[in-house]
Amino acid sequence: MTHEHQGRARGWSAARKGVWSRLRFTSLRLRLVVVFGLVALTAAVSASGIAYWLNRESVLTRTQDAVLRDFEREMQNRAGALPQHPTQDELQRAAGQMANSSQRFTVLLVATDPDGRTVYGSSGGLNGFSLQDVPVSLRDAVTERQKITSTNKYPHHMYWLRTVDEDTPYLVAGTRVIGGGPTGYMLKSLEPEAKDLNSLAWSLGIATALALIGSALLAHAAATTVLKPVQRLGVAARRLGEGKLDTRLRVSGTDELADLSHTFNKAAEALEKRVADMAARDEASRRFVADMSHELRTPLTAITAVTEVLEEELEFEGGGIDPMIEPAVRLVVSETRRLNDLVENLMEVTRFDAGTARLVLDDVDVADQITACIDARAWLDAVDLDAERGIHARIDPRRLDVILANLIGNALKHGGSPVRVAVREDPGEDGEGAGDGGTVVIEVRDHGPGIPEEVLPHVFDRFYKASASRPRSEGSGLGLSIALENAHIHGGEITAANSPEGGAVFTLRLPRDVSARSSEDPTGDAGDEGAEGDA
Repeated sequence: MTHEHQGRARGWSAARKGVWSRLRFTSLRLRLVVVFGLVALTAAVSASGIAYWLNRESVLTRTQDAVLRDFEREMQNRAGALPQHPTQDELQRAAGQMANSSQRFTVLLVATDPDGRTVYGSSGGLNGFSLQDVPVSLRDAVTERQKITSTNKYPHHMYWLRTVDEDTPYLVAGTRVIGGGPTGYMLKSLEPEAKDLNSLAWSLGIATALALIGSALLAHAAATTVLKPVQRLGVAARRLGEGKLDTRLRVSGTDELADLSHTFNKAAEALEKRVADMAARDEASRRFVADMSHELRTPLTAITAVTEVLEEELEFEGGGIDPMIEPAVRLVVSETRRLNDLVENLMEVTRFDAGTARLVLDDVDVADQITACIDARAWLDAVDLDAERGIHARIDPRRLDVILANLIGNALKHGGSPVRVAVREDPGEDGEGAGDGGTVVIEVRDHGPGIPEEVLPHVFDRFYKASASRPRSEGSGLGLSIALENAHIHGGEITAANSPEGGAVFTLRLPRDVSARSSEDPTGDAGDEGAEGDA
């Protein structure tokens, strides 16, 4: 795949992720649209349901009442005019006349002829409306004789019900002529009314859908109006978090969002001022430390020269140092050396803080570099080295020496002998080992009591000492922090932990090829950091 195709694929993937991030359910915009839609859907469905139910009952009741009144009138006029025992022809003729009414229903008349036989007259012919089409419950109710009381003056009444046959609704009614005569049943199709109600249902459904779509559009518009200032606030907050402290929001209107924008601007302004003040104080503090360190170097140089002479006198047998003042002289010599190391460390710390520390890169054999560091400090008898020759890295050898001196010196001083230094290669994720990629891992392990758990998070802090009982130890409390800064400037890392077998383990990881972003220190004024670190 070409770079162009890869770019297009990444662009499409990013666009798709952007759309999905805007439409995910955790999005406030989507939730507002969904809530608006649900409210509109509930309201529209409720209104449509009530309107449909009211119209349905109104249409069916109106049609039903008209048909039943017409049927009752026809029974009184046509069927009531028949003799008590009519013939089939008379029943057939009367049924036909009744069916020609304005409501156009089908009629079935049932009576007993003069011979005592049951005869039928149907307006629909032989294959039309028959007694079997009438529900049994309706037939029983029509033929049942009611008891006459003060509230019930007639032995028979009209009964009706609605049925569905092959998806077609029908109205079926029946009654009996008062005083003796035929029994009449009526069948009326309600299909026209059902079609009207179906059309009404479709209309209400379409109206509901349109209402839902309209509510979604309105919700989207409202969400856009409401959320656009919130989005601008989010963008401004991210820019503020990225360090762009001059970020401000444009305030328009007098609503709550305008108040929020105004509050954000005031907070950003106060934060910018506070950060500027802190940066100024920090810069002044660093400048003070740097100036103080430089000013101290001149008298320290002279004092160091004198203490070197005194130290030679102490080592010379039969020297001129009075035994009574010899302890004081030794104290002056050791404290002068300690003060000199402290000043050098402070100057190196100010370089790291000011960002002026630079790398002088060179191709080095890591095992040779470690051996040289140990040999220069006469630690060969106390350190076991487990490192193969041939592991090369492009790093700053002087800064690597500083790191190793601090880690090994710290292990010898506060740990326990023997101190073991192991070197291995980590090929990294790409699987490269002997090439330029990968990482060099250096482990420094002692056999002491280990580091207390409460001390582990602070071992690389400046001026931190593990025990308050030794505030005047030889270390300055800057050694491990300087080692960590030197690892960071290489793009590496140092971690501290306790070994399961006992003792502390410091692990240094450095890239085998430091980025070319580092350039040579033009002044060469990097200082000679102290060889020993502090716990």
